[in-house]
Amino acid sequence: MDMFTVFILIIMLQRLGELAVARSNERWMKSRGAIEFGKGHYSLMVVIHTFFFLFFSLEVSWGSRTLSSLWPAILTIIIITQAGRLWALLSLGKYWNTKILVIPQAKVVMRGPYRYIRHPNYVIVTLEFLAFPLMFQAYWTLAVFSILNLAILSVRIPAEEQALSGLTEYREKLQHNRFLPGRPKRISE
Repeated sequence: MDMFTVFILIIMLQRLGELAVARSNERWMKSRGAIEFGKGHYSLMVVIHTFFFLFFSLEVSWGSRTLSSLWPAILTIIIITQAGRLWALLSLGKYWNTKILVIPQAKVVMRGPYRYIRHPNYVIVTLEFLAFPLMFQAYWTLAVFSILNLAILSVRIPAEEQALSGLTEYREKLQHNRFLPGRPKRISE
């Protein structure tokens, strides 16, 4: 088995595990009154992520792409992103999901990476959409799907923030800084 096949199999197994966790968490959250938001764009996000891996695989296979000469550095970035993904998932616990689900009046999670940045998982996905294709020199996949990812996140993040702000103390907790909730914004005199 070549390195690309091993790489894709590991990532696909990880994603399948995450979907199982998300489904379990969704049942738990809905049993506690969670409301789902962003249904309109969720299916498009799933399509983008699915086609990312399909195009990535096709570009590497049909385009006879090889492992980048910078693969040790890129693999280090990928390992760090996967650790960050796990940190975000564990920090949210039962609240982690691939969908926007909000339990009214739930306490906003302010631990783990969420102490420092509002949407660490989206930062990680963005880095993956860059690093995965770079690892195997799949530049078309990198270009096309990085743009599509940014487009869907430009819809997804505001929808998530609006949902959280409407049903929890999210806005009050994080009003001081859009990107780094752990650092208070300076008040000018």
